[in-house]
Amino acid sequence: MSLRRILAVMRKEVIQIRRDPLSLMVILLLPLIQLLVFGYGVNIDIKHIPLCVYDRDATQTSQDLLKHFQNTDYFNIVHLSDNYRDVVQHIDHGACTVAVVVPAQFAEKLHSQGQAGMQVLLDASDANTASIGMSYTISIVENYSSEVQIDWLERHGLAAAAPDVSFQARTWFNEDLESKVTIVPGVIAMVMAVVGAFLTSLTIAREWERGTMEQLISTPVGKLEIQIGKLAPYFMIGVADTAGCSIVAVRWFGVPFRGNWAVLFACSVLFLVVVLSLGYLISVVAKSQLGACQMAMLGTFLPTFLLSGFLFPIDQMPVVVQWITVLLPPRYYVFILRNIFLKGTAVRLMAGQLMALGIIAVVLITLATRAFHKRLE
Repeated sequence: MSLRRILAVMRKEVIQIRRDPLSLMVILLLPLIQLLVFGYGVNIDIKHIPLCVYDRDATQTSQDLLKHFQNTDYFNIVHLSDNYRDVVQHIDHGACTVAVVVPAQFAEKLHSQGQAGMQVLLDASDANTASIGMSYTISIVENYSSEVQIDWLERHGLAAAAPDVSFQARTWFNEDLESKVTIVPGVIAMVMAVVGAFLTSLTIAREWERGTMEQLISTPVGKLEIQIGKLAPYFMIGVADTAGCSIVAVRWFGVPFRGNWAVLFACSVLFLVVVLSLGYLISVVAKSQLGACQMAMLGTFLPTFLLSGFLFPIDQMPVVVQWITVLLPPRYYVFILRNIFLKGTAVRLMAGQLMALGIIAVVLITLATRAFHKRLE
């Protein structure tokens, strides 16, 4: 293996990148676009749910209940109805997701019988928002019920009984429960997977389409030297993208970084080797830039987005799908990123994920090397 020949192949590939506007656009714009789109556009924090109210009781007691809905960030009262049909129409038209109907004689029943009912209607066409809206509603009503009970006991000169069990909730690693804190580190994995595999998938395919493969084959450069020389520029680009995305995540989006930067880049280098080898393998097999691009996007973007735990918890997926994710490198890298950023986890506690990435890297490097034949077919 000759360093001089490797540097010559690297220089040739850098010239190809500079002459290819598509590659330059992917390198410069795609990481920034993905960070902005996912950092600002993907938000799983459900707040300000549109709420319709129909107060048939119209008493001070019913108004006190409705103020509990008004004084939260969870709901936004968008309409006050004066009949039941109006409530139904607003739900049908999508004007509100949740509707609260306070029945007549609500206050009278609450004070005389010690209990009263109310109705909550939910638009469950979006099951996730409806489920969260129901949880918010139950919490607000239970809080109001406790206040009413304590007030009743105090007015009758009775002491409120202390609860048998009390708890104090503390959230670790993401104290404000912001979705962007967990999403943005996952975007780094998506950027590296898509950019790394997409760009390298064009390396060999470009040579075949432009008719320069014959010239490359006729040179004394070996298979491994070609592979290293072609992947090295993209490796440096991937490292630069990782550094840039990490800095933006911490400085711009305010994602906490509690780990070690050296550990982050060491783990990122391993993942880069995986995605670059995958892209190179695709390029060797496809032999056309269009086919290589499609295979690269299908093999990186969709698995990273859907099956890596980036947005959807893996343990909530069907068992068969969970087994499939074992073969996907982004699953392990997303786990590593979140642990380094949010928890500052030691390397030894991520040994299983690093070992899995190492095994996948060895397999892909072997397959890519064996798939490329320095001869015309």
